[in-house]
Amino acid sequence: MAYSTALNTVYNHYLSTYVKPRSSTQYDTHKKSELRNIYNSIVKLHRESPLSIFDSTKDTKAFAVGIKENALSLSSTIASLGGLDENTLLNKKIAYSSNEDFVSAEYIGTYDENETVPSFTIEVQSLATPQVNVGAYLPDEATALPADTYSFDLNINDLNYEFQFAVHEGESNSVIQSRLARLINNTEVGIKADILTDEEGNYALRITSAATGLPEGKSCLFSITDSHTSKKAGAVSYLGLNYMARNASNASFLINGEERSAGSNNFTIEKTYEVTLNGIRSVEGESATIGLKTDTESLTDNVTALVNAYNSFMKDTSLYLDKQPKSNRLVSEMSGVVSLYKNELDAVGLSLNKDGYIDIDKNALCQSALEDNAKESFHSVKELANSLVRKSQQITLDPMHYASSKIVAYKNPGKNFTQAYITSAYSGMLFNSYC
Repeated sequence: MAYSTALNTVYNHYLSTYVKPRSSTQYDTHKKSELRNIYNSIVKLHRESPLSIFDSTKDTKAFAVGIKENALSLSSTIASLGGLDENTLLNKKIAYSSNEDFVSAEYIGTYDENETVPSFTIEVQSLATPQVNVGAYLPDEATALPADTYSFDLNINDLNYEFQFAVHEGESNSVIQSRLARLINNTEVGIKADILTDEEGNYALRITSAATGLPEGKSCLFSITDSHTSKKAGAVSYLGLNYMARNASNASFLINGEERSAGSNNFTIEKTYEVTLNGIRSVEGESATIGLKTDTESLTDNVTALVNAYNSFMKDTSLYLDKQPKSNRLVSEMSGVVSLYKNELDAVGLSLNKDGYIDIDKNALCQSALEDNAKESFHSVKELANSLVRKSQQITLDPMHYASSKIVAYKNPGKNFTQAYITSAYSGMLFNSYC
């Protein structure tokens, strides 16, 4: 357990240092059999590969991590468009909302052609809100707190956290407030802090809960005190950290006329739709309807999502062209995969341009989806999606293949030891960067 926690911490630090974070999906988890297949693929991939010394510069590390994460993102996006099975690929049903300003929706159910998927009318009366504490507005001058080490206790989600900070002689109120804001934000315990200013140039510390809604039986989401803390008390009352400017509240809405409430603005309806509330009605009776788009609309949306994911990968990879010579190989390989289907893609409104990106002619795409032979016309797009998934899996197995390196030794063909840990060149960078 300790090893798993440490590795997770290192990996999260690594991603936040080198690449933009991405949300996890169900396709980022694997069964034992799938992990075994990955291991066997690594062994097979490097059985005859030469030994190399990789460039250890920060740019190379950023490139290796970046292309692997971008490849994982591309694969996950394609998989989310209906799964990786040939019969379901690009067949994901797309939900619609008649008013995105009020409600947005995503279809999460299992579609069956023999079943009718219901639609719902939603009238939003109020949104779920977080708890907000706003401290005292203090002038930007030397603090009245004596120099010492202070602490206060935060109670949130039935857990207690102690925060400690030092106050030095002659420090201003704004410096102390900014230090506390950084301390709170760096701990990531379910609250965030920022600094407010008024018209007179005074500063106040605002603390907001990450969660929304008020659970039954609770009077607040978090509380701050220093009555029983381990260090010097007095900072809570001086800074006003315990003043609740706004308590958390639940969302209130009507579904098909029936009154409902939720602790979050994001929830599911009958395991069919994932709904996000974006705004409230301006007049009574104003509502939004959510349901499923037609098969034609869903198909064009899925193809557009596929193209956008591919173009995003190409754009992110192209950022390294000036610093990583081998990145051009990856760009060429990816555009080469698409070029295999060039004629078929042109027929449905998709064209490969000179930079390796795919351009969409929306009118031609929609027209192709309306034709009687649309299933056959878009078969090549499904084949392209499968090819992109296979290519992205290859990249994730060995991102160092595209990193700058020097070959130092070739192996004796047919008389090699298995190199299951060849990827340590990649994983070792995690710990080198973190430690």
